[in-house]
Amino acid sequence: MKSLKKKRRIQVLAVAAVALVLATGMIGYSMRDGINFFRAPSQLATEPPKPGEVFRLGGLVETGTLKRGQGEVITFSVTDGGATVPVKFAGVLPDLFKEGQGMIGTGQMEDGTFVASEILAKHDENYMPKEVIDALKEQGVYEAPTS
Repeated sequence: MKSLKKKRRIQVLAVAAVALVLATGMIGYSMRDGINFFRAPSQLATEPPKPGEVFRLGGLVETGTLKRGQGEVITFSVTDGGATVPVKFAGVLPDLFKEGQGMIGTGQMEDGTFVASEILAKHDENYMPKEVIDALKEQGVYEAPTS
């Protein structure tokens, strides 16, 4: 009788282990498209992304580069002080988006231009995404906000 209980316990543990592995694999598979890595313009210059790779680009909107084209197409450049990347966005920009301010865009590179599908801007005068601050500090151009 003990042998039957021991066998049943081992079977239950084996089934639980297989279920855990399957659940982990399914979660990882479903999240693969939702993970976007952050890159600064300087990183793009040294390590170009793979064709079709979706990632996040962050930095400061370069002053004097914001141009509104035909319809909803907007072009501007993003910089971290070390490199500049041209950006193209078709859509409505956030109300707080302007030149000289921090931004993060999600999209992919096409012919040397970052084509953004989503643009995020700072939400108040002191906020800047942590990734953007870190990239600007690496380049030595970060200025802390004055309060």
